[in-house]
Amino acid sequence: MAKRPTVPPPPMIGPRKAGRPTSAKPRAAKAAAPVEDKPAPKPVKARVAKSPPPPRVEAKPAPQPAPAPEPAPVATEVPAAFTMGADQRQMLETLSLNIAKAAMTAQSAIAEAALSQADRPAALSPDPFNVGPAMTSVMTSLASRPDKLFSAQADLFNRYMDLWASTTRRAAGDEPAAAPSKDKRFKDPAWSENPMFDVMRQSYLVTSDWMNGLIASAEDVEPLTKRRAEFFTKLLTDAFSPSNFLASNPVALKAMAETNGESLVKGMQNFAADLERGMGKLQISQADYGKFVVGENVATAPGQVVWRDELFELIQFDAATDQQRAIPLLIFPPWINKFYIMDLQPENSLIRWLSAQGFTVFVCSWVNPDKDKAEFGFDDYLEKGIYRAVEKALEQSGSKTLNTVGYCIGGTLMGAALAHMAAKKDKRVAATTFFAAQHDFAEAGDLLLFTDEHWLSEVEQQMDAAGGVLPGAAMAETFNALRANDLIWSFFVSNYLMGKSPAAFDLLFWNADQTRMPKRLHLDYLRSMYGQNRLSKGEFEIGGLTVDLSKVTIPLYFQASREDHIAPMNSVYRSARAFSNAAVTLTLAGSGHIAGVINPPSANKYQHWTHDALPATLAEWQAAAAEHPGSWWPHWANWLHDKSGDWIAARDPKTGPLKPIEPAPGAYVKVKS
Repeated sequence: MAKRPTVPPPPMIGPRKAGRPTSAKPRAAKAAAPVEDKPAPKPVKARVAKSPPPPRVEAKPAPQPAPAPEPAPVATEVPAAFTMGADQRQMLETLSLNIAKAAMTAQSAIAEAALSQADRPAALSPDPFNVGPAMTSVMTSLASRPDKLFSAQADLFNRYMDLWASTTRRAAGDEPAAAPSKDKRFKDPAWSENPMFDVMRQSYLVTSDWMNGLIASAEDVEPLTKRRAEFFTKLLTDAFSPSNFLASNPVALKAMAETNGESLVKGMQNFAADLERGMGKLQISQADYGKFVVGENVATAPGQVVWRDELFELIQFDAATDQQRAIPLLIFPPWINKFYIMDLQPENSLIRWLSAQGFTVFVCSWVNPDKDKAEFGFDDYLEKGIYRAVEKALEQSGSKTLNTVGYCIGGTLMGAALAHMAAKKDKRVAATTFFAAQHDFAEAGDLLLFTDEHWLSEVEQQMDAAGGVLPGAAMAETFNALRANDLIWSFFVSNYLMGKSPAAFDLLFWNADQTRMPKRLHLDYLRSMYGQNRLSKGEFEIGGLTVDLSKVTIPLYFQASREDHIAPMNSVYRSARAFSNAAVTLTLAGSGHIAGVINPPSANKYQHWTHDALPATLAEWQAAAAEHPGSWWPHWANWLHDKSGDWIAARDPKTGPLKPIEPAPGAYVKVKS
């Protein structure tokens, strides 16, 4: 039998990958024999049965070229298909290489972090927040009520049945697609437009809402124990959001596809940089920290440092008017943060605005304490801080009295100082304003969860390991945990899954510029204020006296913020009422702990509420309060003008009794933790 001509396989289009053997020819050779011989047996049987003469067999080579046309259709279709495939292959190759690069970057960063942490002591406790006992108490309560558990399970089943019914109707076109979610994590339309991700999103929300509700429904559990269980259940459900994982985040997957994996490479580079910045511990960047320099493009209000000692610098800011009020204003910011939250940019600078209203503004810029200040306590911050700053501001201004501002924890200290002054008949402070400050800590919010003795023991050991100070990053982690979705997971997704660079945001730059805390002061603050609420009970000892807030009789102005998670509005309201013999004015601002305070009138944002009386509860106060659009600053300025004396010629920081040391913002505020 004559040999059949073989048709060569179509040529390969596109380059072969290096190092990868091509098996096209061997496979064709092995497959050719059976493919060509399988149809042959039938004709052979027919020829044997009919005894075909040899000439007919010899004549077959003439039509043999017939197989040639078979590749023709393939030849006309293959080039276009293979050309598209080549482009796709190139994209897949690039994507694969970038994914591999991202994986290697992450692996290398984690390995380096592990090595840098290898010589450090292990975690002090596997459960530093004492969550285990709290969850045990809650679960025991739930288990003792099987009817409640059965009802909860039935509720979850019904929710899922509703979800699947809705999904089925949507798939059949009987129901429109879900509207974009108001939840920031799922606001991208891809979450609702794509049926798979829509179901994933809604399934997560159903489960997390059900789980948090179940924990909240526990009965006969000590309130703080229950709150601890609720708080950490919320942290857990937030962490397991599908938006936090690449494979279940359609926005991150889209970015990866559109950039051929470059977004993931950039994300892992961001991840590696944050690990390096945290010296082996992940510190998620919230802002482009390289875009801001203190004294150059933040904290730029003109003024002079007119006093400096081991605990603070006293800054007097330049006048912005020809005349100023006779009674100066001295601001005590929190020592947890730096004072320039009140002087970020010219357009939102509270310090510049106050100067423009005609006030002489002094600010106490606290030192960023190191190991040498480990034993500084409330007595030191009272005598060497409050009293000395008051003395030097009066000396520089030539006034016999001044007004003060206490911001956050600075306000807690200022309140204790006022009670101490009242006991000593010291009348140098004429009036005081409190920004987001607490003195009664009975309803101090979720920060109470971080103040039980189990956790305080952990904090104390952490401070001992750091030489007697609490590292600034530790405080930042605590505050971030209070708003995990906004301050942790949103940046995790943006920086790492999306590969975006953090924005140049001055507020978040300041937020990350934390200070250290002296061991003695910090533990006393947590135990005496949060743990035992001694200041409002009249049991707190400072400066050799047990102070009583009810002895304060000077005019006070309290500012609270409706959405404050650090100094909750109800806690601030209770604090205002603790000064039972003072003339208290309270204003409630919109927004939170920072934006509620730093809200210049020019921004036309938010609103505020005012009411002259202080009834028994905040709810009663709110029911009678009048709402006003925009910033509360003008309302406060009117109150402050009334307490600040006559108009006098503007004061120049350079010509006062205290000689200028250096221009504002001074040296202490530039010290990094």
